[in-house]
Amino acid sequence: MSAASRAPLRSIRTVARARRRAVLAVGAVAAALLVSACSSGGTSGGGGQTGFITGPDGIATAKKGERADAPDLSGETVDGGQVDVADYQGKIVVLNIWGSWCGPCRAEAKNLEKVYNDTKDQGVQFVGINTRDTSTGPARAFEKDYGITYPSLYDPAGRLLLRFEKGTLNPQAIPSTLVIDRDGKVAARTLQALSEEKLRKMLDPYLADGSADSGTSEK
Repeated sequence: MSAASRAPLRSIRTVARARRRAVLAVGAVAAALLVSACSSGGTSGGGGQTGFITGPDGIATAKKGERADAPDLSGETVDGGQVDVADYQGKIVVLNIWGSWCGPCRAEAKNLEKVYNDTKDQGVQFVGINTRDTSTGPARAFEKDYGITYPSLYDPAGRLLLRFEKGTLNPQAIPSTLVIDRDGKVAARTLQALSEEKLRKMLDPYLADGSADSGTSEK
């Protein structure tokens, strides 16, 4: 084989290696993000451009004016539909990160559905992000078993989760639950499975006036 004919082959191999490295990098970052995956709790703190504080109940809040914008969260759902969280601006969005393989996610599933049904007529929309399920089959079975009626984006590699700005109220465990206020900003987060009571406590301040201002900055 001549040097001229070998050159295109080397170029193809170089591109293939670069693609493999990119895939591995995404996987490594996702693994780091979800290092405490399927835990019943986690830690949090302030940093970056947004200050927040975590209460003794494990619910972290950011003051109005110090909340980060929710990132682009759009794509195909577990059941084959399409969802764009930005379409719900003007509503309060409760965002739950879950996996069908996760015990704490199973423990909180019916609580989420109950509160969703009780609040959806008050301008509240629940959205799930299903992650680390290698196919949609187990996720659809989970939704059927627990009677989940709100949509869930399908994000097996955790790419949507990586869009949250570092140092803000970003999801750091599975399950995580976030409250996005009516202006499309992340107002609260918890890194634990939620009882119905705790979920209502997390959501109620934003139902009262559409935007809680109860957090204080943590440097």
